[in-house]
Amino acid sequence: MQIIAHDPARFAGIPDYPFAENWLTIDLGEGYSGRMHYLDEGPRGAPALLLFHGEPSWSYLYRKMIPLLVAAGFRCLAPDLIGFGKSDKPGDQSFYTYARHVAWLKQWRNAVVPDVAGLFCQDWGGLLGLRMVGQEPERFAFVVASNTFLPTGGRASPGFLAWREFARTSPDFRIGGIMDRGCQCALSAAEIAAYDAPFPDEPSKAGARAFPQLVPVEDDRPGVADNIAAWQGLEGYDRPFLTLFGEDDPVLGMAGPLLAERIMGAQGQPHAMLSTCGHFSQEDRPAELAQAMIDMAHKAGFPA
Repeated sequence: MQIIAHDPARFAGIPDYPFAENWLTIDLGEGYSGRMHYLDEGPRGAPALLLFHGEPSWSYLYRKMIPLLVAAGFRCLAPDLIGFGKSDKPGDQSFYTYARHVAWLKQWRNAVVPDVAGLFCQDWGGLLGLRMVGQEPERFAFVVASNTFLPTGGRASPGFLAWREFARTSPDFRIGGIMDRGCQCALSAAEIAAYDAPFPDEPSKAGARAFPQLVPVEDDRPGVADNIAAWQGLEGYDRPFLTLFGEDDPVLGMAGPLLAERIMGAQGQPHAMLSTCGHFSQEDRPAELAQAMIDMAHKAGFPA
């Protein structure tokens, strides 16, 4: 199997992304290793915020939030998941599994941010991050979740089934266009190109095509049992937990209340459905999301 490294030339001149590169080598399993790219902005001794992206984006999604959070005195850490952004990309779709994605992200977190941190998660950033919260709740000072969920089987919605089939079979799987259609704001041509930059050819899109196939929205899918177990810890999570969901997301827009009603720390929080906000809320409403992170950190007494 080929492990595809990013082409730096494709990332030259990307707008509004002045951040330094950071790298960690990850044990991918089966004798393979790969480099994970991540952003690490703000003072090293400042309280740490983890910013987890999902499908099919990368840390570029947080370019509008990071300066606001750093200005408020926080350290922002945003990894590119394996298969995305500048991180290495296994070229075989079958190599990607839910369990491996969790293991890869945990390797990164344990090496780079072992202490307690706040979390913002969206899309697959939540499928990974919320499982981690459920498994190790004591390591998270607070959580802000947007347009995500922790599924445990059941029945998939028609909208998700259509998206899953499109990701699996479409010959025209253009990542930048997908990102643009998932926003209420209009992305510029340069921003669309920035989202296309990690994916120059079909092998590089293996992870992006695989992710929708891995969501455990039917009872027989791998990951259901692990998520059911994680929900035991997630439901009892008693630190501040806030949901801010884009109401214009046709697939996950209404999942916010379903998530909030099950988690102890979500009780009494100022949950909101954000108007004029699509699936990629970080593009549409970055200032509100950043302020929510700041507010939740203060509510959590973070840092202590």
